[in-house]
Amino acid sequence: MPLTLRLCFHLISCLSVNSVFGTAAFFPRLLTDLLSDTHSVSRAACILQAFVIFSYASNENIILMLMAFDRYVAISKPLQYNNIMTPRILSVLISISWIYPMLSIGIAGILNARLTMCGNKLWKVYCHNFEIVKLSCANTIVNNVFGFFILTTTAIMPLSFILYSYVKILIICRKSSLDFRRKAYQTCIPHIVILLNFSVALFCEVTLSRVATLQLPIGLSIILSLEFLIVPPILDPLVYGLNFPKIRKKIIWIIKACK
Repeated sequence: MPLTLRLCFHLISCLSVNSVFGTAAFFPRLLTDLLSDTHSVSRAACILQAFVIFSYASNENIILMLMAFDRYVAISKPLQYNNIMTPRILSVLISISWIYPMLSIGIAGILNARLTMCGNKLWKVYCHNFEIVKLSCANTIVNNVFGFFILTTTAIMPLSFILYSYVKILIICRKSSLDFRRKAYQTCIPHIVILLNFSVALFCEVTLSRVATLQLPIGLSIILSLEFLIVPPILDPLVYGLNFPKIRKKIIWIIKACK
């Protein structure tokens, strides 16, 4: 198997593991609340759930950034790809993509745990760091500044790098042959679909949390806030699975066999 394909499989596997990691913090708690008459959670459990969910979101952004970098190197520097994207370098980058978000979100959780609470009602289906901070009657400047720092390093910077990578890829494709453009678009479209879906979902979540004057129907607000937890874990394997001919043929064979 070519190195570029092996590394692509590694990154797709990281997306899948991260999806399981994120949903494991949400769905068990959701099922418990649906089956229970009382919808309450301890402070420690709430902070833990917020830690896992926001680590998942941060990991997802950074993994998508690594996938964009992988595509950029493969398209812009195909002869140097094996020297740049070695398995060792990719392992280091993947390790950083997991360690840094967990470390930064963990520090945010410790800062939130030290706050004095003056309320106990969360207007979310799941525990949310910013909602926890809003319940405090203590000074939250440090929490807000550190939260903006996390948002910048785990969302804004990765998305900016992804945008830069695709601008460079488009410039290269404009100067290349039709067959080269077709292959480049074919390898980039699945990533773009996943990226757009997650970015829009994350933007809706951040906007609903941060913009206090935004008034939406409760049902729509819940759907938009949960999209980044529900849709990507379902969409990711479908998009990347159908992109591989062997998997696509197997799925088509199973559907025909069922009929």
